[in-house]
Amino acid sequence: MAEQESLEFGKADFVLLDQVTMEHFMENLKQRFEMGRIYTYIGEVVVSVNPYKQTQLYGEDVIEQYRGRELYERPPHLYAVADAAYKAMKRRAKDTCIVISGESGAGKTEASKYIMQYIAAITNPSQRAEVERVKNVLLKSNCVLEAFGNAKTNRNDNSSRFGKYMDINFDFKGDPTGGHINNYLLEKVQPRLLLGAPDDQLASLHLCSDPAAYRFTGEGARNNLLASDCANFLAVADAMKVIGFSPAEISSVYKILATILHLGNVSFLDQGDAVEVENEELVSHLAELTCTQPESLLQTLLYRTVAAGGGEVIEKGHSAKEANYARDACAKAIYERLFCWIVGRINSIIEVKKYDAKLHGKNTVIAVLDIYGFEIFDTNSFEQFCINYCNEKLQQLFIELILRQEQEEYQREGIEWQHVEYFNNQIIVDLVEQPHKGIIPILDEACLSGGRVTDALFLESMNTRLGKHPHYTSRKLCATDKSMEFGRDFRIKHYAGDVTYSVEGFIDKNKDTLFQDFKRLMYKSTDPVLRDMWPDGELSITEVTKRPLTAATLFKNSMVALVENLACKEPYYVRCIKPNDQKSPLLFDDERCRHQVAYLGLLENVRVRRAGFAYRQPYDRFLLRYKMTCEYTWPYHLMDTDQEATKALIEQHEFQEDVAYGHTKIFIRTPQTLFRLEQERAQLIPIIVLLLQKAWRGALARRRCRYLRAIYTIMGHYKRHKVKAYLWELVHRFQGVRSMADYGQSVEWPDPPAVLGQFQENSKLLFHRWRARQIVKNIPPSDMAQIKAKVAAMEALHGLRKDWGCQRSWGRDYLSSVSVGPGGRRCVRVQALQDKVHFGSVLFSCHVRKINRFNKSRDRAILVTDQHLYKLEPRKQYKVMRAIPLSMVTQVSVTSCQDQLVVFHTQSNDDLVICFHKMQPEEDNRVGELVGVLVNHFKMTKRELQVRVSDCIQLSLRGRKRLVAVETHHEQTFPDFGKSRDGFVLYWPRR
Repeated sequence: MAEQESLEFGKADFVLLDQVTMEHFMENLKQRFEMGRIYTYIGEVVVSVNPYKQTQLYGEDVIEQYRGRELYERPPHLYAVADAAYKAMKRRAKDTCIVISGESGAGKTEASKYIMQYIAAITNPSQRAEVERVKNVLLKSNCVLEAFGNAKTNRNDNSSRFGKYMDINFDFKGDPTGGHINNYLLEKVQPRLLLGAPDDQLASLHLCSDPAAYRFTGEGARNNLLASDCANFLAVADAMKVIGFSPAEISSVYKILATILHLGNVSFLDQGDAVEVENEELVSHLAELTCTQPESLLQTLLYRTVAAGGGEVIEKGHSAKEANYARDACAKAIYERLFCWIVGRINSIIEVKKYDAKLHGKNTVIAVLDIYGFEIFDTNSFEQFCINYCNEKLQQLFIELILRQEQEEYQREGIEWQHVEYFNNQIIVDLVEQPHKGIIPILDEACLSGGRVTDALFLESMNTRLGKHPHYTSRKLCATDKSMEFGRDFRIKHYAGDVTYSVEGFIDKNKDTLFQDFKRLMYKSTDPVLRDMWPDGELSITEVTKRPLTAATLFKNSMVALVENLACKEPYYVRCIKPNDQKSPLLFDDERCRHQVAYLGLLENVRVRRAGFAYRQPYDRFLLRYKMTCEYTWPYHLMDTDQEATKALIEQHEFQEDVAYGHTKIFIRTPQTLFRLEQERAQLIPIIVLLLQKAWRGALARRRCRYLRAIYTIMGHYKRHKVKAYLWELVHRFQGVRSMADYGQSVEWPDPPAVLGQFQENSKLLFHRWRARQIVKNIPPSDMAQIKAKVAAMEALHGLRKDWGCQRSWGRDYLSSVSVGPGGRRCVRVQALQDKVHFGSVLFSCHVRKINRFNKSRDRAILVTDQHLYKLEPRKQYKVMRAIPLSMVTQVSVTSCQDQLVVFHTQSNDDLVICFHKMQPEEDNRVGELVGVLVNHFKMTKRELQVRVSDCIQLSLRGRKRLVAVETHHEQTFPDFGKSRDGFVLYWPRR
């Protein structure tokens, strides 16, 4: 029951009426309409009266009032039934459907849009981008489908001329993941959308903005361009972009609409035995828009080909009447396939992609059915016959689910029940669809029979075979009824009232004949969108085509499938009522509304609801959901049956007066009882969840602890195994290295476990030290100084100089090995220096060639002691020309080649540039020896000497920056310095 509103608004739920009569029902309905309350409940069914005006009943603030609330907590509203369907789907993981029914103009399409708006608003609280995209596409699809599928009729300014069934798919969290749209029986061509386009776009399509200029838009009341047409065009263009149509696809849609408008204006003239197109300029426009050849298009308009079998093809020219018929059939087929392509394109964008039930949970569905309402026009044809048959099927579904099945279930469960009489329209459904006897089989039989069959013969066949049916009549069967014409009209007594149909066009519309030539023409188009719409055009011109199913049979099959689909879902109903035919927001036509209430079976629905129960559930499922609310059933019961446990739960809550117990189910009369159970369950669920989380987390922690212990045990054993294996392998490989010639240098070290990486590095260091000791201990002590100097030279040069004299014995004091005369003079000079400065030893001496800051090169000798570097003049008995303390030497620079250039860099910025000279033999390389001696001496005195290897050495002579480089020449016989642009050059003889 609904929330109690003020009595001035009437009863919010018809179940609360004092007396269930038509008079009281109509009085309450009218009172609420006049007070602006357009929604009223019948239990969980919403009765909606079209207000014919904008109201303040919708919007975000109103949505929040209904979000998560029970039906009876708020005043009746479409949002309430949408929320009920959503909660049922989410709570019970059960597919639901919302069936919106009523006659044309009762507000079904608007109701479906508000329901979609509500579902979109309450889902995706985490604002996931993909879910937002799906929601936007679902909402925008309404705009696009209305533009192509709705039309103005004498009863409705925006009448749906197609049926729409939309499945909205949800994930286990209740967020939409996709959807699917099915469309049924697009009734007429509506290419008016394009006339709202800008003038430049119309010009590119060879169109003008005057609807009266085109046969398909100039008929009817709306033959002038309205401001809403322009706004509608822009809204549809924007919606198509949001949905995901590409610019090329949108352009193709516009071209196809323009094609239909031009095609409707093509006219034909009889020229004796031939037919010609009156305006051939239209043919060129059509060929351009369809991307086909003008000659092929003209041939298709004027001729048809028939495959006679055996590869033979017969070509037959049209009469003007036949050409007009073929033209209209082609226009209708193009529009219908365009509409189906649009629906299919939307489906491809919103379909559920890569959904794995095991990974994402169960995929549930809310279906929304918005289909054409019951129609009675001045002239009712094949389309109204199909539409009203559809409404009969839906009414039968309502009777099955709400009335008959409910009463049968009460009887089956042994529940006391007052039987409610109602009209079962199955007899009318059988009249239309019963195999071999119904109107559709009779119509198909007429269409498929040989010879020329007319609509009148079809009517005669119905009169013969259905003449005794209580819901069928015609003028021949009832000669006194002058409201029908002989040979044209028949009448069906529908559940919603009597409808007189004209059989004119039934045969042609049911055949829905479109010549294969048009299909082949469209398939050969270079426009990929248009080509995709005509896959059946691929058939060869010589191939005999099968007769397709008739339009009525296809529609009947789709209705049967639709009803079967709805029957397997939990239904929610919105019953729409049209208050008047004048579309007035103030007028309530009592007789008009009374008739709709009667044929919709709303009064019977009230009676069933008052006598019935709002909720029923098998005992086991009821206990599964609510057992935590009772101490006798939580966590499990010890009673003999689930029924006894359910009774104990109900008695603890003192709900005995509001329930009944069936054989297999519990029945609850009012939603308040269920709501109180839901409230208590909602309060207990967090406590239970915390308990389960605590137990589960503890179990996970203990399991993880056991796993870790096992892992660490395995890891420990495995590590010990790897360490032992490594050590055994290491011992095995190195056990005989003492007796090997290279002391184990050639032995390959095994790969260590990660934990022994540092151990192996330390072991290698120890091994190399041991091996070095083994080698060194065999070297005479007198050679140790030379070995240390060579090691120092190797480390200082870093492998940048290939030849540095490591393979020869180093003499170090080369001046002492010269002839006796000079050697004696040198010894006297050295002894005098030693007596004067008291140096310890001579580190290195040699003849050199040097260059000074005046670019003068001279022969000199150098003497390196443990304290100084002396420059000597050999020609003056090795007189000391310059003494440089070794503490002033900061760096030594050499080249990477075979030359003997050496530069001593000093702290005083007065560097010494020399090259070794007068060596015996001449190819001796003494650079490495000098570097090694100096570096080793510096190390021993705990100082650092920088050694730089470069082929272009920068130096400083009395603070002036210079560069020295080396050039090698064949003609050079001895090394000498020369002048260069930015310093010096050493000319070295090529050897």
